[in-house]
Amino acid sequence: MPPRKPKFDPLDDSPSPRAAQPKARTSTLGEGQRIAKLLARAGIASRREIERMIEGGRVARDGVAITTPATVLTSLNGITVDGKPVKEPAPAKLWRFHKPAGLLTAERDFTGRPTIYEHLAKVAPDAPRMMPVGRLDLNTEGLLLMTNDGELKRQMELPATGVERTYRARAFGEVSQAQLEDLIHGITIEGVRYGKIDANLERRTGRNGWIEMTLTEGKNREVRRVLEHLGLKVSRLIRTRYGPFLLEGLDVGAIDEVRRHDVVAFRKTLK
Repeated sequence: MPPRKPKFDPLDDSPSPRAAQPKARTSTLGEGQRIAKLLARAGIASRREIERMIEGGRVARDGVAITTPATVLTSLNGITVDGKPVKEPAPAKLWRFHKPAGLLTAERDFTGRPTIYEHLAKVAPDAPRMMPVGRLDLNTEGLLLMTNDGELKRQMELPATGVERTYRARAFGEVSQAQLEDLIHGITIEGVRYGKIDANLERRTGRNGWIEMTLTEGKNREVRRVLEHLGLKVSRLIRTRYGPFLLEGLDVGAIDEVRRHDVVAFRKTLK
C-alpha cells in the first residue's frame, strides 16, 4: 500500500506568488489536459478545490508557481502541491463506506465535530487518499462511496449522468401513497426545483412510517426538505444505494473496496 498523501487545505486563500507561468511540455501523448483535471484524476482534490489551490500559489511546476487552472499538460512530471511531488494517476478505485450518523463528510471541522476522515484513519490507516462521492449530512447514515479519482467522482455526482441514489427515511406524520407518487413529476420548494423522485411508503406503525426514495440529483438536504414540505418529520435517514453499489452486507463504520471489474463495468455506463 503506497504511503498516504498529505492532506491539503482547499480553503487556504493565501496570495499567489508572482512568478512567470511555465509553458506546458510537448509530448507524443497528444494535446494534453488541463492541470486541474489531471490533479483531480490523481486524487489530490476536486477540480474546484484544485483551482483554489492554484489561486493560492500552492501548485508549481519545476519550482515555478502555476497561475492558471487552464494550464495544459501531458503529464504530471515536475508538478508539486505544497512542495510535494504529485504521482501520475493510479487506476480509478471505489470503496464502500458505511457512514455512521454523527460524522461530517469533511476533512476537518473548525468547531471540533468528528469527521469521516478521522474515523477512516482508525479503521483503514493504510488506505490511500480518498474523496467522497457526494456527501451525507451529519445525521444521515448509510452508503458513502469513496474514490481516489477526482474525474470519476465528478462523473458520478453530475445530475446529467443520472446516477440513482436510494434512501430510506423514518418519518413521523401523515402522508399518502398518492402524495408520494406525485413526486415523480418533481416539486418546487421555496424557489428550488427538485427533479423526479420515485417514492414509496414501505410500512407504517401508528404515525411513524418508513419511506423509500430514489432520485438522481442529490441536492443539499433534498430528501429531508421534500419530506418536511409534505408535513413529515424525519427521525432517521439512511442511504442504501448509489448507482449499482449497495449498502447491504457492510457493517456500520466499516469500509471495503469495490472489485476492479465492477468499477470498470460501471464507468462504461456513465454518459
